[in-house]
Amino acid sequence: MRMTAEAFRAWKNKAITLLGMSGVGKTCLAQILRRSNWFHYSGDYRIGTRYLDEPIIDNIKRQAMQIPFLRDLLRSDSIHIVNNITVDNLQPVSSFLGKLGNPEQGGLGLKEFKRRQRLHREAEIRAMLDVPEFIDKARTIYGYSHFVNDAGGSLCELDAPEVLEVLDHHTLILYIQASEADEQELIHRAERYPKPLYYREDFLSEQLHEYMSERGLEYVAMIEPDDFVRWVFPRLFYARIPRYEAIARRYGYTVTTEEVFAVRDERDFLDMVEAALAREAG
Repeated sequence: MRMTAEAFRAWKNKAITLLGMSGVGKTCLAQILRRSNWFHYSGDYRIGTRYLDEPIIDNIKRQAMQIPFLRDLLRSDSIHIVNNITVDNLQPVSSFLGKLGNPEQGGLGLKEFKRRQRLHREAEIRAMLDVPEFIDKARTIYGYSHFVNDAGGSLCELDAPEVLEVLDHHTLILYIQASEADEQELIHRAERYPKPLYYREDFLSEQLHEYMSERGLEYVAMIEPDDFVRWVFPRLFYARIPRYEAIARRYGYTVTTEEVFAVRDERDFLDMVEAALAREAG
């Protein structure tokens, strides 16, 4: 959605999509805005509670069924397992995605890993296509004046033009660009705390082939899950940047992590957006 700073200022019911890698400040901004009459729509929360809820629960049940005590309780309906995901705790989604590699180290086989990747992609597309419905719900049911879509870091990987068209039509897309120092910090953080990630299938195939050749591995089951995530993250990071930038050029506006980290309240946020729109206008 393109507009001038003046039009944005006069926009009665603002709706913004925050785009960027995990760790650039999207959720932090959304939490700040949530305190000022903004509805916080978390794409990952919607994925976990609506579109991956059953697969997540099934995965937990499979693990529980391997323990005789829990297996007996489950089969007799003596216990009930629920997905206790919250906007501030998205661990169930991350755990479901999993990591590729040695099953003795918690890794997944390639076939199962790709199946979960496909399910996540489908779920993220659906969650983003739900944005217009929730913009309306935020105002008509919950009474919020404004809406912020806290999109997942993998949105740029979906290769689903319909998603970007919907988001562009209903929201102002704001890409958060990491500074060089923040890029390095995000990479170092991923090395310290390797997390499950979503990969485009062609990217995964290419990187997996290179990794196994470099490590001299014959089988996926020989991969140390955390080592692969640490190795592939910088490649994923730099592969995503041009995709984010292309979305911002066509559909939205760009702010930097330095600007984002300086935001303390709604007024700061609105000033930042207006400045970004004014920059684009020249």
